Formats: sequence, structure tokens, C-alpha cells
Amino acid sequence: MDLLEAVWDIATSESTHTSAALFAGLLLFAASGEWIAERAGTINISVEAMLLSGAFTSAVAYDATGSVVVGLVAGALGGMIVAGVQAEMSHRLAADQFVVGLTLNILVLGLAGFLDRVVDPRTSLASVVDVPLLGGIPLFGQALFGQPWPFYLLYGLVPFSWWLMFRTRWGLEVRSSGEDPQAADVSGIDVNQRRRQTIYYTGITSGLGGGFLIFVQIGDFNEGIVGGRGFIAIAAVIFGGWTLKGTVAGSVLFAGALSFRISLQVLGYDQINSEFLQAFPFLVTILGMAIFARQVRPPAALARPFIRGLK
Repeated sequence: MDLLEAVWDIATSESTHTSAALFAGLLLFAASGEWIAERAGTINISVEAMLLSGAFTSAVAYDATGSVVVGLVAGALGGMIVAGVQAEMSHRLAADQFVVGLTLNILVLGLAGFLDRVVDPRTSLASVVDVPLLGGIPLFGQALFGQPWPFYLLYGLVPFSWWLMFRTRWGLEVRSSGEDPQAADVSGIDVNQRRRQTIYYTGITSGLGGGFLIFVQIGDFNEGIVGGRGFIAIAAVIFGGWTLKGTVAGSVLFAGALSFRISLQVLGYDQINSEFLQAFPFLVTILGMAIFARQVRPPAALARPFIRGLK
């Protein structure tokens, strides 16, 4: 009975929906780019590093200029720096993409921690913009339409990613590169170039996600700011069966788990083991992967390097 009461309190709390929207927003910035990259046949374990790099460069740029817009642009550039290393190493020099990604995650974490102590950038949250009428919807209004203004970039980014993938020649070539790279190569498509381009796109969206962390969600920078959410974004793409609507659904589900953990503590249900609460979002992620991963089909050439003439 106490458990049911706790679940009801959490489900009917506006703060729960607001925090869930913020977590989902961060995951969608990273996952919308990662979805395109994985459709091209590559997995970017370095999403975590892209988010962290974007957050740091956003904080430094804001500290120097006082402009959130400049900070977001710098965040995108910070994500692209990591993406550049991942793309060139994995799809030009044919290094193992998993090893490159893990190395970048460790490198950027250490570098960001060191530079943060040297630079110590000062940041703040962006101004809140309430959408008239929509912001007054019970429970969900403020969560979706009463946020700092960078949050609303998502309403353009997600449809743009879909349009890019399914309504452009470039998107067709990307999908071909992920399904049958040899046939794509015979058709005149530069498979590795397309894969590099999708990684750059992931760098841009994840870098913006890092800026989202600074200007919408937290308002300050530290090296632990990402906290494994880059890996959850990758899991959301897989959970969603490499479809955009599934990726959105996965991001919302995992964000709900993150929000649930925080809401339990905020609403006073602190008798639950704190270590379990800390692990709960990742447990939901693993369970979701275990249930749905076998029921979906990945791109045929996912995680397989392309070398012309070799199958």
C-alpha cells in the first residue's frame, strides 16, 4: 500500500514530469544524432565524451561572452572536436570504433576535470519562456512548455533528424551504407565518408546536449555532469529498434526512471536503499535492452568496418 501511495504521489507531481522532461531532453539531443549514425553502420561509444566536451566548451564560452547563444554554438563545436577524432580514427584509419570511443570517454573526462580547475568557468541557467495556453495544461504544461528557451530546440531537432534521414538523398545513402555497404560502394557512394558525416552530426547534437545540461538542467559545470547518460542515449536507440519514434519512446522511458529516482527522495520516501535508487535508472535500461533487443533488427552492417573489396 505504501508503494502504491508513493507511485501515485510521484505520478501526480508536476516536479516529476518536469524533471522527466529535462532528462528526456538531454537524451534526445544525443540520441537523435546517434540514431542517424547507427543507421549508417557505426556505434559511437564516445557520445559520453561529446556531451561532456559540449558542456565544458559551452560553459567556457558563456563565461567569456555572457551569451547563451554563443555558449550553445561553442558546445556544438566542442562535440564536433570529439566527433572528428572518432570519425577519422574509426572510418579513415580503420581503428576499432569501440576502443576509440572508450579512450575518448576517459581522455575527455580527465581533460575536462583538469581544465575546469584551471579555468573555473561561471555559468547560469537560460531565461525561462512560458508558451501561452500550452503552459497551463495540468501536469504536463510546465514540463513541456515552461522551460528555459534552449529546451525548445528539441521541437525542431527531432523532426529535422527524421527529414534528413528519410527525405534527402544524403539520408538514403546513409541508410544504404548501414544496410549493404558493398552495394552502396558499387553505386558510387563513399561509405566511410557518409559514416564520418553522421558522426559529425552526432557531435553537433550531443554538443548541443552538453549546452542543454549547462543552460537548462544544471546551470554549472563539473566533470561528473554527464554521469553515464551518453550510454543511456545509445541504449535508447537500440531499445527503439533503430527507429526515431522508438528512440523517442526509449528516451522518455529511461528519463522517467531517472526522474522516478529523484522524485522518491524529493517527496520524502527516503527509506528506500540509496544505492538501489542510484542504480535504478541503469537497471531499467538493462531490463529494457534485455526485453526488446532480441525483437528488433539492427542495420545489417552495424559496427562492421568497411574496407573496399572486403566482405
